[in-house]
Amino acid sequence: MKALQELARKNIWQISPDETSLDNPGKDDARIFLDANEIPYNKPHNRYPDPWQTKLKATLSQVKGVAPENIFLGNGSDEVIDMVYRVFCEPRRDNVVAIAPTYGTYKARADVNDVEYRAVPLSEGFRLDAQKTLAARDANTKVIWLCSPNDPTGNSLQQTEIEKIIMGFDGIVVIDEAYSDFSPAKLFRSEIGKHPNIIALNTMSKAWGRADIRLGMAFANEQIVKLLNKVKLPYNINTLTQRHALDALEHRQDVEKWVRMLLQERGQLMKAFEYLPICERVYPSDSNFFLAKMTDAQSIYKYLTEKGIAVKNESDVELCENCLRVTVGTKSENSELLGALRQF
Repeated sequence: MKALQELARKNIWQISPDETSLDNPGKDDARIFLDANEIPYNKPHNRYPDPWQTKLKATLSQVKGVAPENIFLGNGSDEVIDMVYRVFCEPRRDNVVAIAPTYGTYKARADVNDVEYRAVPLSEGFRLDAQKTLAARDANTKVIWLCSPNDPTGNSLQQTEIEKIIMGFDGIVVIDEAYSDFSPAKLFRSEIGKHPNIIALNTMSKAWGRADIRLGMAFANEQIVKLLNKVKLPYNINTLTQRHALDALEHRQDVEKWVRMLLQERGQLMKAFEYLPICERVYPSDSNFFLAKMTDAQSIYKYLTEKGIAVKNESDVELCENCLRVTVGTKSENSELLGALRQF
């Protein structure tokens, strides 16, 4: 891996931590708060959030097995993705490499940040080819984006191929593990001590059932976390989000139950799709959704929409012609979907 000073944008590297620090020495011991221009009424909502999410990170550390100093929190994973560009990629000069198809926000934020985006198609069966992916890089490639399990394909990328990319690339490798709670695959957040160029992403939006609180997580080398902290907005995680996240972590047995139920429903729903005359193929999934190749995805999508059933038409996505992405719902929701499809 190159030195972080070479990878980070020069202006970001040169920012002093003091320029962005919100620390007030002695504030933790204070009884009266007259330092932040907050009015003294309407407690507790009159106070700014903890800008470093200290209590939340301590709890996450215990649950995720990662030290607090290796955790960065964002307003959803989308904020973290955007900040990776802002920290490492010089507009109109640097580039990133990603697989295709994959999560669309990687390209969307590349476009916003004026960074070249190089997409490398997955191989047959949506398999990762490390050699082909690495061949797309050049001297100005700063980041390689990997999503595993991948969206919209649903499958986990092969661990050996991911490791080849980590070992063969001297820049930042981001592994988005948003759907990892549904997968038996290895978690790369456990590798950040061994491989300092890894940033592993996770979220409260999927298995944790808290999409509305917008909490994304990045697990990375402490020096990378410090760079992200230089760029983040002062109070990017509001107090209500921090409280709801702590509550979720204290009731994680609910998540374990939800995942068990969802995996059972996923297996039944995928099997039922295989028997539908209008379904040509159901792709393997390690996620809370699966990809299905249909006889006429656009017509089926339109028909389901008219029935008040929302699925995702992926037909315009590379390698996903005539494919629908179906999120697994409750037993009754899945039954209604199947009933509608059988009448198509």
